[in-house]
Amino acid sequence: MAQATPLLDLSSVSMGGNVITLRQGVLPRHREYLSRWLEAGMRMGLFDAEITPVDSGVTNFDGTTPIEHVLVWVRENPDPAYMLRPQGMRWVLIDHLRNHELGSYASFELALHTIRPVLPLAETYAA
Repeated sequence: MAQATPLLDLSSVSMGGNVITLRQGVLPRHREYLSRWLEAGMRMGLFDAEITPVDSGVTNFDGTTPIEHVLVWVRENPDPAYMLRPQGMRWVLIDHLRNHELGSYASFELALHTIRPVLPLAETYAA
C-alpha cells in the first residue's frame, strides 16, 4: 500500500519570529468614499468624521504601534459615536460611546453602511 507524503514537512520549518501580520490601512479610496458617505448622510444625522493620523515613531504603552482609525460623530452626541478600524483584512465597527464591538466587516464601505445606509451598496468596492 502506498504511503501518503506530507505536502509540507513542518519539522524543517523554523517557527521563529518570522510571522508578519497582515494589516490594511485607510487608503485614498476609503477617504473618498468616507467623504461621499458623510455628505450623503448629513440629512440622516451624521455630523462629522475624522481619520486619525499615526506617527511612525509612536508606540503604545504595551509596545505595539497604533493603527489609523476612523471616528464618526452623529448630531445627537458631542463625543464620537463610532470607531472603525482595520483588523487584519477586515474592518471592525465599535460603538465608541459604550466601547462595544458591533461587528466585523469584509469592506470599509459595508461597515459604514451599517452605521447609516445612505449610499447604495452597489457602489462599494472589494476590501
